[in-house]
Amino acid sequence: MITALNVLDTSHIYKSYATHTALKDISISIPQQTIFGLLGPNGAGKTTLIRIINQIIVPDSGEVFVNGEPLAPRHIGVIGYLPEERGLYKKMKVGEQLLYLSRLKGLNKSDAVSRIKNWFERLEISGWSEKRVEDLSKGMQQKVQFIATVVHDPDLIILDEPFSGFDPINANLIKSEIMQLRDQGKTIIFSTHRMESVEEICSHIALINKSEKVLDGSKKEIKNRFRSNTYEIIHQGNLNGLSMNYEVLQQSGLEDDHLYTVVKIAEGLTPNQLLYELIQHVEIHSFQEKIPSINDIFIAEVQKK
Repeated sequence: MITALNVLDTSHIYKSYATHTALKDISISIPQQTIFGLLGPNGAGKTTLIRIINQIIVPDSGEVFVNGEPLAPRHIGVIGYLPEERGLYKKMKVGEQLLYLSRLKGLNKSDAVSRIKNWFERLEISGWSEKRVEDLSKGMQQKVQFIATVVHDPDLIILDEPFSGFDPINANLIKSEIMQLRDQGKTIIFSTHRMESVEEICSHIALINKSEKVLDGSKKEIKNRFRSNTYEIIHQGNLNGLSMNYEVLQQSGLEDDHLYTVVKIAEGLTPNQLLYELIQHVEIHSFQEKIPSINDIFIAEVQKK
């Protein structure tokens, strides 16, 4: 559904190459000020969709809307794109390159220099201006690429595997900057295979598999959709004698004679009813619902397809 509250909408996008269908009827809506996870296995069609949004290629049919308006060349200035294949000029100095790319995005020299300096400080690379790109590590080149993506202050930021090449410390630094950009009102499309990052920072997701959209929506709503009335219990004592309303799916021993047990509740029953029955048999130390992770949902949906 296309609304003024969405930064981006794609409507029934199709794209084919010879005999290969890259995208088939892809419709997604990305709300303002969200971090939107675009997920899918290799070859699913994510990169093709991103290239269409960036006007690198055009769809065979369907439409793309930015802030409710049909996608047009003028929208290039409101989008920042960090591709998975890095696009830096290896022989150029870092400062010269960022200034050049900033000017291409419409910044005057004074504003560009000021913004580049600010980002150097934020990403802890002050003093790198005279270094050549080819002399930097993969992770350090990624910082330069990230600055080139956001220096013109775009409203929509598309990041394709942004943590590639980073150690955990620098990955956390970039993650913090991404969340700060969101808090400043930016919208981020985040394409990645790192499900732990999706779990941590994304509020909405879409899963594409074999060229088709499998699911999309808010992360919370999707997780609720995949709940299975399953609970994890840590307890002391043997869990015998449960009624037929409860199925023990897994049990293993822990330290200090504690047991870890996973129990599934029959439809229509509540966790309170399970807990009431449990305390008649064992001493409860922990009781919580087993909520599926985004990784669990991703694997289940891709394997089902």
